[in-house]
Amino acid sequence: MNDRDYINDVLATEKYMTSSYSIALNEASHDQLYQDLSTICNETQQCQRDLYNMMFKKGWYGVEAEQTQKLQQTQQQFSGYSSQFPYNNNSNMPMQ
Repeated sequence: MNDRDYINDVLATEKYMTSSYSIALNEASHDQLYQDLSTICNETQQCQRDLYNMMFKKGWYGVEAEQTQKLQQTQQQFSGYSSQFPYNNNSNMPMQ
């Protein structure tokens, strides 16, 4: 394995850990446990982000630019969904 393979493996592990910590946070019933898990989760997310940025800078993790028309179509599609939300965007109270 080369450096890219090792870092890609660590990045995948960090992503998995972040997801797992998120689930644990949703299930934590003890306040101190929640706070500890939250701190660890945030550190793990930062590590994941740092690995991503390093790989991106080295050209090992590329993203493709999407066409403007496709982005606009997707934005229009999902903006229509907001009318289906049970709560008003400006309030936590149900819409009447």
